[in-house]
Amino acid sequence: MEESSLMQALEAVLFVSDEPVSPVVLAQALDSDRRTVENLCERLALVLEERGAGVVLRNIAGGWQLATHPDAASVLEQFVLSSRHARMTKASLETLAIVAYKQPVTRHQVAAVRGVNSDGVLHSLMDRGLLQEVGREDVPGRPMLYGTTPTFLERMGLPSLSALPSLAPLLDDAVDDEEPEETAGGSA
Repeated sequence: MEESSLMQALEAVLFVSDEPVSPVVLAQALDSDRRTVENLCERLALVLEERGAGVVLRNIAGGWQLATHPDAASVLEQFVLSSRHARMTKASLETLAIVAYKQPVTRHQVAAVRGVNSDGVLHSLMDRGLLQEVGREDVPGRPMLYGTTPTFLERMGLPSLSALPSLAPLLDDAVDDEEPEETAGGSA
């Protein structure tokens, strides 16, 4: 394999790896020898550094790994923590809808509707600023009550919670689906 092709393949392998890759493993992946791979890694690290790339190639724990450049840390932190760039999972959307329509609601009530533990999802939605603690239920243990935030309204493009679409049409369809069909002979 020609050197430019080896370098391209090396970059690709390092890009998809989420942990340091040893020179032996890289050599096997590139069908090359360890010494050649070590030289390519050192050259790639230098090229990235010289051009001021947003990524660096580091020799960590006996292997090579691409990482973001330390100078980009503040931009990356802002990007990663920005809820505008993070896609909502199905679990997040379900949980958010339950809280929006039933608020104030406890984590136990959310879990009962979803049928699964929702603690992690609730915490994630609070971290994104879409949910907040709105009080405590007046029962033993005083569980936290969750509600939506002004950020939720902003992200959903709603002037207020009263602008949420009605659930009635959806509930009517669900009831129709559950009704038993009448038999041909009618009911007795």
